[in-house]
Amino acid sequence: MVSDRLTPMTRTTLTADIFRELVSQVIGGAWKPSKKIPSERQLGEQLRVGRASLREALKALEIMGMIETRLGDGTYVCDRSEFLSRPLLWEITNTSESEVHELVEARRFLETELTQLAAERATTDDLKAISTQLDKMEQSVGKLEEFLQADVAFHLAIAEAAHSRIFLNALLLIRNLLRQWIGSTLQVEGVAQKALKQHRAIFLAIAKKNGPAARAAMGKHLTEMAQLFVEEKAKREAEATATGLAPKTSNSSNKR
Repeated sequence: MVSDRLTPMTRTTLTADIFRELVSQVIGGAWKPSKKIPSERQLGEQLRVGRASLREALKALEIMGMIETRLGDGTYVCDRSEFLSRPLLWEITNTSESEVHELVEARRFLETELTQLAAERATTDDLKAISTQLDKMEQSVGKLEEFLQADVAFHLAIAEAAHSRIFLNALLLIRNLLRQWIGSTLQVEGVAQKALKQHRAIFLAIAKKNGPAARAAMGKHLTEMAQLFVEEKAKREAEATATGLAPKTSNSSNKR
């Protein structure tokens, strides 16, 4: 029988551990679909962690479509069908600025953790798989679609090398968003070459089994690419508005 009690956290870097523990409650069935989960205060007391780390983990679960927060009511477990449908149907190009930043945070959280784990756990075959995608990127600079495919595959190969099924599945859930994000930034002149250089640094740190350096290299890469993505998105929206092609916003919320 699955216990509905949470295991207290003991390590100093807790966000990833909190994330795993919360996901296990959902996947294991301790927290049932459509049911309200404990409040942040209750979760913090059970896990013996602070609000900041707890909120980061909860935000990652919400991005994945596992839970939803209802204003003034609490947080509920989503139906299993939504674990895929919500992230897969979320189009970056139509999201608000706040949602984009949430996605940036979720991706940074997932991939920096995965990269550090990959540095600690990658096998020889894992390193070969990552290296293969890096080689493909080098060979396809100037060929947008080929570079994009290799870029996405590079990140997924790192996730595989982490040997953490829960984190891997979390990244796979937002794979289409990953592709949109990377595809958008690669259209900016010079970004492919810059991304390639940063990917080399990430791979080198993983190959040397230097977890902190790998985590830092991935964090730097994602931060810079995120900034480019946000700037490019804003530029395109401004151009669309100037030419009268911007999508019309609904006034339904103002009529309520």
